[in-house]
Amino acid sequence: MQNRRTKIIATLGPATDERAVLARVIEAGADVLRINLSHGSPEQQLARARQVREVAAEVGREVAILADLRGPKIRIEDFTNGSVTLDPGDRFILDAGKDPEPGTGAGVGVSYKNLPDDVRPGDVLLLDDGLISMRVEKIQGRKVICEVDNGGVLRDRKGINLQGGGLSVPGIAEHDVRDIPRAAAMDADYLAVSFPRNAEDMNEAGRLLRQAGSAARLVAKIERAEAVAHLEEIVAASHAVLVARGDLGVEIGDAELPGLQKRIIRSALDRNRIVITATQMMQSMIENPIPTRAEVLDVANAVIDGTDAVMLSAETAVGKHPVKVIEAMDRVCLGAERHCDTRDEIRPLNVHFQRIDQAIAMAAMFMATNVHVDAIVALTESGSTAQWLSRVRSNVPIYALSPLEASRRRMALYRGVYPVAHVQSWSDVNRAVEEAILSLTGQGRLQPGNRVILTTGDRVGNMGGTNTLRLVQVGKRGAVEHQAELDLR
Repeated sequence: MQNRRTKIIATLGPATDERAVLARVIEAGADVLRINLSHGSPEQQLARARQVREVAAEVGREVAILADLRGPKIRIEDFTNGSVTLDPGDRFILDAGKDPEPGTGAGVGVSYKNLPDDVRPGDVLLLDDGLISMRVEKIQGRKVICEVDNGGVLRDRKGINLQGGGLSVPGIAEHDVRDIPRAAAMDADYLAVSFPRNAEDMNEAGRLLRQAGSAARLVAKIERAEAVAHLEEIVAASHAVLVARGDLGVEIGDAELPGLQKRIIRSALDRNRIVITATQMMQSMIENPIPTRAEVLDVANAVIDGTDAVMLSAETAVGKHPVKVIEAMDRVCLGAERHCDTRDEIRPLNVHFQRIDQAIAMAAMFMATNVHVDAIVALTESGSTAQWLSRVRSNVPIYALSPLEASRRRMALYRGVYPVAHVQSWSDVNRAVEEAILSLTGQGRLQPGNRVILTTGDRVGNMGGTNTLRLVQVGKRGAVEHQAELDLR
């Protein structure tokens, strides 16, 4: 049976709140569950996180939690009747005053009070993910007076983007400062930072996260034109990068988005960072039980480009078919992976080897392409060796054995890595290796006769101590039959 290497992130919401549905979502293949801090009350968000931990334990799968900050998204305020219909040529006022009246067909308040200072006559403002556009005519006090270019129904709290970017809104909003401790309280494994402008925004989020007592890894969501200009420094300051195609596509234009998606993926891979592709990947399945062919091709293209994970948003949060969309995503990823040629993917990791575990990981991946092996087994505490192993494409499954639950959950996002709970009974390395092979054979992950690359440390249980690579063969009873060793002590 083929192991899916690309990981699937599913967003939680009303459609997954029922315990039985969440269990089926996890069983269907969701590796990471996203809690969007933009939706639901703090109590609902914490309850969802608790339920994830409980259900994952019941199902017997290692899944990570990704907490997603709201970020400084600019939104309109509410309308008197919930919505208005705008026609091309209409004049419409965006009021950044202190206490604007409820919105009407003539105008509406905006949450971002500096909007009049950031725009100029002729600028194009895009509302509701670009479905409605209007051109700035003039600024009058704290009011931005516009003429509608593309009309439609505009509802409460929809977002605003400036075409081409350039709004001076900060990267970490006041509500994010309050939300980060909540992400720490739910024991999130990853924290997604929305709308970062530069590396300083990522560093500030990391500082606040550590201050809150969390060891969660940082995910930078690339969704502003300013972020594209500082892409390399943002990637370097993050553990993972997310291609957020909604707001990003609105700001830079849809024609530029495909090429930029490939650039972001390549930039992350070149710097050995995890990369996630997101937004409308199977949007039609909010209503329909099967994806469109265009959506299938979109997901497959991201997989072939090397994305570590693909993300579902409304499809699982509020869609009618949360389990079926996971199953469809699983099928498409598997199909795309069958057509990926990994023979030429081994290349030096883009680092100077300051740590031995990096060199061991590179040696293991090089060996996996030149010697037939059936699996790679990493005995790891922190999961760092497994992360390095995941940076190079291979058809060979990577089983990462760790006694630490937090490490196993983090590894759920690593491409091609399958975390396994394993507490070593022996301090002697040879006996620990035997025990690991017997455990995996007993679980059906390895078979007698399999050849396995195994990485470990000479001091079992030592965090960051991987320094040995072994090529072993599984015997008839699951024990190690033959082995050769490379020691980099």
